[in-house]
This record gives sequence, C-alpha cells and structure tokens, in this order.
Amino acid sequence: MPKTEQDDLIVRKKYQDKITPFAGKQLIKVLTGQRRVGKSCILKQTIEYITKKDPSAHVLYINKEHLSFEHIKTAIDLNDYVHQQTKEGVKNYVLIDEIQEIAQFEKAMRSLLLEPIYDLYCTGSNAAMLSGELASMLSGRYIEIQVLGLSYGEFLTFHKLRNTNKSLMLYLRYGGLPYLKHLEWDNDIIYGYLRGVYTTVIYRDVILRHEVRNTAFLENLVLFLADNTGHLFSAKRISGYLKQQKVDIATSQVIHYLNYLTDAFLLHKVRRQEIVGKRIFETGEKFYFEDLGLRNAIFEYKQADIGKIIENAVYKHLLYNDYEVKVGQLRNLEIDFVGKRRGEYIYVQVCYLLQEQSTIDREFGNLEKINDNYPKWVVSLDEFAGNTHKGIGHIHLRDFLSTAL
Repeated sequence: MPKTEQDDLIVRKKYQDKITPFAGKQLIKVLTGQRRVGKSCILKQTIEYITKKDPSAHVLYINKEHLSFEHIKTAIDLNDYVHQQTKEGVKNYVLIDEIQEIAQFEKAMRSLLLEPIYDLYCTGSNAAMLSGELASMLSGRYIEIQVLGLSYGEFLTFHKLRNTNKSLMLYLRYGGLPYLKHLEWDNDIIYGYLRGVYTTVIYRDVILRHEVRNTAFLENLVLFLADNTGHLFSAKRISGYLKQQKVDIATSQVIHYLNYLTDAFLLHKVRRQEIVGKRIFETGEKFYFEDLGLRNAIFEYKQADIGKIIENAVYKHLLYNDYEVKVGQLRNLEIDFVGKRRGEYIYVQVCYLLQEQSTIDREFGNLEKINDNYPKWVVSLDEFAGNTHKGIGHIHLRDFLSTAL
C-alpha cells in the first residue's frame, strides 16, 4: 500500500530537547544541515512549542523558499519587514527558513537581537553561513544545532517498521530523508525524488552560490567520492589520481570544491588523529555522505559496496549521538573511528563480515593495542555478533544503530 502524507509532524525529540532550553533567551537559535533533512519541520514544531508555552506569542514565520517572501532579499528588507509585522506588548518570535538566501542577513539578526522584544530562530543549508561575518558579528550570541537526516531509530518510527534486517537494508539503500515516509518503496519513485534533492543541493548550494564553472568536474568529483567512500584521501592524491585519468585539475581547485561540498552538508570530512598524543594530521582524511540514499541515487547501489555503506552508516550514528569523530592512527595502524564526547572516548572498527581469521585478527587486534579502558566495538553484519573478544564487543550493525551510545 502506498504511504500517504499526514498533516501531523513526527516530533524529533532529540532536536526539540536541544532547542527548547534556549526558547525566550537572547540568543539566536541556528539550525544547520543539508536541504531536506527536516529543518523546516523542526522549526514548525518549535512554533507549536512556543504557542503552547506562551499563548500571547506573536509568531513571524519567513520561509525564503516561498514566493510570498521573495521581496526579502537583503538585511535591510528583513529588518524592515520584521519591524512592520511586530506586535507591541508581547514577545515576537521570528523564525526564518533558509536564511542564507538573504544577503548580509547577519546584520539584520544582530540588530534585532539588541531588542528584547524579539526571540530569533533561523535555518540554513550552508556551513559557511556561520563563518566570517556571522561568527565575528554574533560571537557568543548564537547557538548552532546541526540537524542530520533520520537516524535508524527515527527511520523505523517514521516508516512504522519493526527492527528487522529487512528494515535495516531499506535504511542502507534509501537513506534517512524524512519525506520518504510519503513515498512507496519503489526504486524508481524514491531514487527519482532523491536525484531531485541532489540536483537542488548541487546547483543551489554549490554551483550558484560559489559560481562554479567546471560543473562536469564537480559532479565527477562527487561520483569519485561515492565510489571511494571511507577511503583515506588528500586533495593532492585526488588531483594526482584524476591526472592519471587525463583530467588535469589543480590541487587548490580540488580543495575548493571539496569545501563547497562539505559546506553544503552533502559530505562530511573526517580528519585523522593520533590515538596517543591526540595530534591532528594536516593531510589525509575520509569523506562520508550525509545521506546514503543520495549516494545510492547518483551512484549504483551494489553488493560490492556494502562495506563502504555500513561504514558510512556507523559514522552517521556516532555523529547523531553527538560524538566528535576522527579517524584514529595508532603508529602504522588505522582505527576506523574515534569518537569523543564530553571528554570520553569510543573506538569503533567496521567490516562487512568476519569470515576470515586474518580479518578477525586485524579488526580486533587493532583495538587490542589501544591502551585505555574506553569502550571498543567491532561492528559487522555477522549474525553471530553479540559476544566479546578479550573485552572488545562484537555487535551487529542493526543493534549498533539501534543503541543510544
């Protein structure tokens, strides 16, 4: 049976719990993340929370993707509109969706923040919006909340699915964009929608924003990273590889394009860190997709890539659980993920199946050499997962993604 669109919104409690402590405070609440990960819905849920908490609240909601707000193009336009719509004697809650579409918006937000009558919220689909002018003009006066696509647990809730291997495969194949709950489980339908989202991100948040001219190279770069998800790379190595393929592109240009893609939240860059000493390496990093569905929509989803796909899923789960994630380096050994949260660590190795003794020795052996007592896990798709090896846990991907770490 096809899934039908509901008027009600499923509350993503994780994000509401991050926003509500700051409601009414003289701080700008900024929701960032890739397009279509659900920022607008979270903003609408925030409006519901505000109106229940403060029945006298006057809410101004500006959606820059809606034609009726096309006239708000600059900071002055925004400032004038808000003042024109202000209601005296009550708290005015101003919520702006896709604020990066307004030129120099940070000037208006700084000005409005000076007036206690306003409580300010906004969303944006570009990480660079919090750099440069915004960071310097509003230092200490905003709180950023990064919104991710659905976690596996949220995916089950949105789609009303039981936690089974079949559900896990749907998640790995189609990803976690919330709107999928309105679509049938059909490759053509879902991938058609996802390719549309990908096109929007690439053209609106990368090509148009940064005036990219070499669009063919940009899209080939994304395909290259999809094919090499989870591989260690540097811009210099990518440039060198492309030259072997008769594509002559400067390393500096590769760096720019990679930054554009990560600024648009299409990709996440994960740097390397020494396990001992905690030094961050200047070169060599991995790239993971914000949404596996987008990766699979533009690059063939095939069994041979399952190891890359599950590694991407593990990375996203660590991120969802608020870990700062790095690739670990222990002398000449690599640890897939080192997560840090509130001064505590977690170490994770990821593999498809532990069928060969050499694989078992490598995955568990690397973790055995870490000389501390923080949690260590090997995540795979082995059905016999669930026991430990010398105190190191072995867990099925489905169970790992279902765990609040």
